[in-house]
Amino acid sequence: MDKSSLLSQLTRRLEDALAVAKKSSADAAQAVKTLATESEKKDDARAALEFGGLAAGHAKRLRQLGEELDALAAVRPRALSRKDPVEVGAVVEIEDDDTGEGRTFFVLPVGAGTELTGPGGDGYLTVVTGASPVGKAVLGRRVGETIELVVHGEQRAWTIAHVE
Repeated sequence: MDKSSLLSQLTRRLEDALAVAKKSSADAAQAVKTLATESEKKDDARAALEFGGLAAGHAKRLRQLGEELDALAAVRPRALSRKDPVEVGAVVEIEDDDTGEGRTFFVLPVGAGTELTGPGGDGYLTVVTGASPVGKAVLGRRVGETIELVVHGEQRAWTIAHVE
């Protein structure tokens, strides 16, 4: 599987989120300026405070997205064999022991929950991080090992079917 194209997909999504956050931050900052200069009424002053809070929240999100993009840029996934343990940068296929259903995860430091499209539109992969329950369960494990997790309140057993 072409991990670089998967990384590019996630990078584009984070960059898109960054662009939206920048615009929202600029809009909130402009609203603060406008309301602050026209704050002759109590309501305007209250609104200026609210927009100021929004601007601070957007600034925090901008910093967070910048850090996530930096962390993603540092990822150098390597090809893994069946014998290698799961590590950050691994694509992991699991199979539910009860239903036989399979799922594919891409283990990365950021982007938790993001769905990526497989090569040529072939299926979907979900990004998991080492901080997530799934990420914690699969990191360091090998093909053939079974992990147990609680998913939507139910105990599940998954076997690692493939790692690359």
